[in-house]
Parts: sequence; C-alpha cells; structure tokens
Amino acid sequence: MRTFFSRAVSSLRTLSLALMFIACQSLADPVSEARLLRLPYTSDVDGTVREYFVYLPKGYEDQPRKEWPVLLHLHGNGERGNGLDELDFTLIHGPLYEAWIQKRDLPFIIVVPQLHMFGMDKTVSYIANRSRASIPERLKEGVPARKTIQPRGRMGIGEPVSGWDEIPHGLPRGWEMVESDLLAMLEQVKQRYRADERRVYLTGLSYGGFGSWYMASRHPDRFAAVAPVVGWGHPELMAPIAESKVPVWVFAGGRDRTVEKSYFYAGVNRLEELGGEVRFTVHEDMSHDVWRRVYEGQDLYHWLLQHSLGDD
Repeated sequence: MRTFFSRAVSSLRTLSLALMFIACQSLADPVSEARLLRLPYTSDVDGTVREYFVYLPKGYEDQPRKEWPVLLHLHGNGERGNGLDELDFTLIHGPLYEAWIQKRDLPFIIVVPQLHMFGMDKTVSYIANRSRASIPERLKEGVPARKTIQPRGRMGIGEPVSGWDEIPHGLPRGWEMVESDLLAMLEQVKQRYRADERRVYLTGLSYGGFGSWYMASRHPDRFAAVAPVVGWGHPELMAPIAESKVPVWVFAGGRDRTVEKSYFYAGVNRLEELGGEVRFTVHEDMSHDVWRRVYEGQDLYHWLLQHSLGDD
C-alpha cells in the first residue's frame, strides 16, 4: 500500500512539475509587438505617390497561420493631408489612436488612409490653422492622458428633415473622390498580409462617417459590418446595403450642431424598411466628438467581430 501511495505521490509531483514547466515556458515565450507601417501607393486622383498607415496587432508575427480581421478607418475633415509628412494627423482620432497611441490590444489589421486636401486647407480655418503639436506621440513607457471636451448646447428632439430629393448624398470633396484608392489599399493589404477576407470592417467619423455610408452602398459585398460615426446616410444609399444584409451600427450626438441627429432618421428608417440590419445609438449628452466615447469603449469592436461575410 505504501508503495502504491508513494508512486501516486511521485506521479503527481512529476505532473505538477511538468505543468509548471509548460506554464513557465508559455510565460517566457516572447509575444511580437504591434507595428505601425507606412505603405506607399500611387493615387488615381492625381498620380502622386502617397502613403497610408497599416497597423499590425500584437502577436501578428507569432501566428503564421492565423488570418486577422481588417478594419478600414476613414478620418474626419480636419485630418486631411498630403499622405506624406502630414499623414501623422490621422493618429489624432479613431481606432488607430486607441491601438497605437493608447496601446490597446485591438485584434485587427487597421488600415488608415489620408484624404487629399482638395483645396480645403485654403477655405477651412481649422485645417489651415492646425498645428503638428496636436499630433499625439506614442510614449516609450505608459500612454498619454486622454483629452476630454465638455459637451455644449442643449439636448433636444431636433427638427424633422424633409426635401431629401434636394439634399446631396454626402459632403463636398469627400471620400467618394478616392474610392478607387481605398479599394486598391484593401487589395494591397490582402496580398501582403494575412487578412481575413470574410472579416473586413469599415468605420469612419464625421466626414469619414459619410464616406463609410458611400463605400458601403457602392461595395456592400466587401464589408462584413459598417459603423458610421456622426455621419448620416442619405436614404437613396440604403437599397444596396439592405439587399446585401450588411449590418450597420450608426452613432450620433444629441448635442451635435455640426451633424445634427435629426438628419439620421430618414436614412436609418429607410434601411430598416428595406429589411436591413441597423442599430442607431444617440449619445444625447455628447456633441460632435461622439467618436471619443465610441472608439474608447469596447462595444463597437466586440460587435464588429461578431460578423463575417456569408453569415446568415
């Protein structure tokens, strides 16, 4: 009997040591760090050579057989630029700010282009007067403190909007002008990196929100889910999105006087009437910078990852 128990104890000790060894080895295995790349391309708009950001998530190098979801982010009007020395302005807001500057472990290949100026630097004061001091830096240790903006203005129901036949589909000199460039970037990322073609997502803020609606309507078969933030969609854009059953999550601000929430209802209602899958979230206490809360949170990323092309 003693021999039996001695052997049992010895076996348990051996198993315990083996498990501890495996655990220690696992902890000792290095995990590849996130990387931020600048990829060159030649724009169809004007033939110039420009660059765009591609973020490779933490652990990308360690799993050679894994395919990663892709998140294309379209920035707002204030982050336009020449795609070269001005590209860093796209780090100010959005998922790339969260992943690269705040060092969050977001499991996406993040693609961030920069929209051409198209003369906006001559006519829009907040672009003409912007400073490179507003570009956040990735710290060696820790992360920078987040900025907060006190919401302004009254919360209210908003005035109904009519006359959609006379309202343009989007904003002037927007992302629709670089449609072919965006498609080429996604193709380049697919060829160079381990991208999961069934999980390509699209989001954008303000001008980029309008661009997200446009790209989703024009190419609904390419995106597994779309999230326009503080950018409304024109009712005439909804049919292709509904037909392809692209899930959409739309965000607006109750205090937003730049893109008022009342403009969102016609589009989201039309999408729902056509059988589309749509969520509409109004942050009643927020102004135009709803994107800070949306991208700083986790809900949007979880929601995106629930969808893939071919889902019933």
